[in-house]
Amino acid sequence: MLTDYTKIFVKSGDGGNGAITFRREKYVAAGGPDGGDGGKGGDVYFVVDPDSNTLINFRYNKKYKAQNGENGSGNNCYGKKGEDLYIKVPLGTVIKDNETGKIIADLSTPGQKELVLPGGRGGKGNSHFATATRQAPHFAQGGEKGIEKELILELKLLADVGLVGFPNVGKSTILSMVTSARPKIADYHFTTLEPNLGVVKTEYGESFVIADIPGIIEGASEGIGLGLQFLRHIERTRLLLHVIDVSGTEGRNPVEDFKIINKELKKYSEKLSNRKQIIVANKIDSMQDETGYKKLEEMAKKLNIEIYKISAATGQGLKELFKDVSEELKKLPKEDIIEADKKIVYTLKEEKQGFEVRKEDGEYIVEGPDVDRLMNRVNLADNESMYYFQKMLANLGIEDALRKAGAKDGDTVRFNDWEFDWYN
Repeated sequence: MLTDYTKIFVKSGDGGNGAITFRREKYVAAGGPDGGDGGKGGDVYFVVDPDSNTLINFRYNKKYKAQNGENGSGNNCYGKKGEDLYIKVPLGTVIKDNETGKIIADLSTPGQKELVLPGGRGGKGNSHFATATRQAPHFAQGGEKGIEKELILELKLLADVGLVGFPNVGKSTILSMVTSARPKIADYHFTTLEPNLGVVKTEYGESFVIADIPGIIEGASEGIGLGLQFLRHIERTRLLLHVIDVSGTEGRNPVEDFKIINKELKKYSEKLSNRKQIIVANKIDSMQDETGYKKLEEMAKKLNIEIYKISAATGQGLKELFKDVSEELKKLPKEDIIEADKKIVYTLKEEKQGFEVRKEDGEYIVEGPDVDRLMNRVNLADNESMYYFQKMLANLGIEDALRKAGAKDGDTVRFNDWEFDWYN
């Protein structure tokens, strides 16, 4: 079974805390602070696995977490860095942020490795906070938290040529005749329920990969049936073979079939609708009359689209078709088909700057990245640490912002989970 879409929860490692320790040796009565820094949290990477062609393993394991960094210790010993996490995915996997829908990474190159979530930085030990007037700081910096994200993994097959068309028009039969693939073939609609790949034999020229995409129906671009799942797999193809049943045995109108499928392609992606197409008029061996084919041929001529008459069941016309397909592919450059934003690597929230002050239910609430960093490095039970806290409030401009917001003596001010009585 081909699993081509899943959601997973991923978290990079937390940074280790800085240590609060002091040098204590036999002949050193009152040594200074020697707390070491915490280790960096583990990063999260996604790597291409050459032995995988499905996302099925992610159906059973939905949570992934990199290792946390170790805490610092005395004698200025740094904590050990957390072990990085490497998540293996098939070639052709696109990683998106579930919240924004933006593409984070596109793993379409063999051996590719992408950093997606960096680990939290380790906190500084108390040795970093010693000054001429604060010689024995009883506080250190806590490690930064790792990043938590819900990610979408989408597998988009990597094929040069895509077979598209309504159900039961002969796409799977074509694939079975020109490649070693053995898709399920039967005379009923939706025989093919998942995409199939095959490599076209070299007798038609240079070998190339072809994908048999399950039948697209009207409304597929809006998610009717399994349309969106199917359309996803033809985004990377360079050439589309539009297979149309011209036998007339099912009362189909070949011209209307062509228009409906192309309408769905355009709704799904403007770029996909402009992809090079060749019309493949199939089932000529059982064609009752040529009326439908003649109209299709006239339309193809007006649109300047090549058209080939074949019978997938007997093999008639296949050699000529795929010899020309091989030549056509030489003219079409390989490119990054996906319309993606510039690749994003998430940065830690704490690396952002700023804060905001707002009044809510009679309290003044101060929050933002600057506040998060500050509260992560103070020890509110230590007087020296509180002096440091007050100094940083002034340095960061928080005191001035509270005054402008109207804070008066005795008002309650909240910094994250901590409440204080404000005195100017």
